[in-house]
Amino acid sequence: MARVRLEHVTKRYDDQGDVVTAVDDMNLDIAHGEFICFVGPSGCGKSTTMETIAGLTIPTEGEIYIGDREVTNLPPKDRGIAMVFQNIALFPHMDVYDNISFGLRLRDYPQDEIDRRVERAADIVQLEGMLERMPEEMSGGQRQRVAIARAIVREPDVFLMDEPLANLDAKLKVHMRTELQRLHKELDTTIIYVTHDQEEAMTLSDRIAVLDSGSLQQIDPPLTCYNEPDNLFVAGFIGSPSMNFVEGTVTEDALETPNFSLAFDPSSIEGVSVGDSVTLGIRPEDIYPADLREEVADPSGIIQARTDILEPMGDEIFAYLLLGDGETSMSQELATNDQLLMSIDPDSDIEEEDEVGVVIDRRNVHLFDSASGEAIVHDLRPVGTDSTTSGSEVETDD
Repeated sequence: MARVRLEHVTKRYDDQGDVVTAVDDMNLDIAHGEFICFVGPSGCGKSTTMETIAGLTIPTEGEIYIGDREVTNLPPKDRGIAMVFQNIALFPHMDVYDNISFGLRLRDYPQDEIDRRVERAADIVQLEGMLERMPEEMSGGQRQRVAIARAIVREPDVFLMDEPLANLDAKLKVHMRTELQRLHKELDTTIIYVTHDQEEAMTLSDRIAVLDSGSLQQIDPPLTCYNEPDNLFVAGFIGSPSMNFVEGTVTEDALETPNFSLAFDPSSIEGVSVGDSVTLGIRPEDIYPADLREEVADPSGIIQARTDILEPMGDEIFAYLLLGDGETSMSQELATNDQLLMSIDPDSDIEEEDEVGVVIDRRNVHLFDSASGEAIVHDLRPVGTDSTTSGSEVETDD
C-alpha cells in the first residue's frame, strides 16, 4: 500500500544567521491511490515538502511514512518513489528506449524484464513506434512522456511530480493534463503533484493541499476548496479570477460596507454578532446585472456601480465595476472596497462607463473574520431557507 503520512514535519534553514522555516509542522495523510496536488504561491513550501517525501531533503523535525515504513532518513533509492521534474533532462545521445530503460540497466535487471517494462510504459504514455527516436526528433510533449515512462518502469509505490508541465505551451498543457489523468487511472498508484497553477490542481487532483508560508491552509477536494474555503488566503488563491473582498461591519439587520448594504439576519447564522468586523467574499460569477434579478435564487438589493474595464474572454466577459465615487487613473490604485469584478454573458450589451445596477447571490456570499481571516459562513441564508422561493422576498438595499 502506498499510503503517505507526514507527522509534524518541519524544515528550517540557516540563512546567514537567520532561521527560515520553509515547512512548518506539516501533517498530511495521503491514501493509497490518491492524486494530491500541493498548490500555493512561490516560496510557500510545496517543493520543500515534496523533497522531504522524496528524501532529497531531511526534515528538521517530524517523521515521514510511505506504506508501513518510516522513511524519514532513508535515501531516495530506498523509498519506493519515482520523480518527474519540470526540467525533462533526457540523455540527448540516447534514443527513447535507452532513456526509459537507463535506470533498470543500472540495476542489472534481466533484458526480458527490461523489455517488458519499457513496452508497457510506452503503451501507457502512447509512445508506440517512437522507441528508436532521439530526443531532438521529438516535441516537448513527447519528451515529457518519455520522462514519465522512465518513472513508470520503476513501478514505484509513489510518483512525485514537481511542476512537470510548467515548460509546455498552453495547448500542450491541456493535452498532458488529460494524459496524466489517464495515467493515474491506468496505474492506480499514489501521485503527489506540485504546481503553482491552480487550474492544474483543480482539474487533476482528488484533493488539493493549499500551502502558504510553509503552513498547510486547507486540504480538501477541489470543489470544497473553491466553494467552502477555510480562510481568506484559500478564498483568494483558489479561483481565477480571484474572489472579490469587501470590508464591512455587522449591524442588527445587515452587513454595512463603505458603498452598499447587504441585508441579512445575523441572529440566524452561528458565529456572527452585531458589531463584528468581517470581510465579505463573493466570486465574479455570483454577481449579476440587476435585470437578471428574477433568475437569481436569493438576490441582494440592487447595488449601483459604473463599469470601468471590460475583458472579453470568449465564453464570458469580465466587467470591472467601480463603486461609490471610485475613480481610476494611471497613478491611482483603487481600494478593494471600491471595486467589484463581475462575470457576464458574452452577449451582454453592457459597455464601458455605463451606470449599472447589480445584485449578489446571497447563497454564495462568504463571510470571514477580518482579524483572523478564518471563514465564518459560506451562505447568508438563514438555516432551513428554501433558496428556490426566497428571491422575490428581498427588498432593495439602500
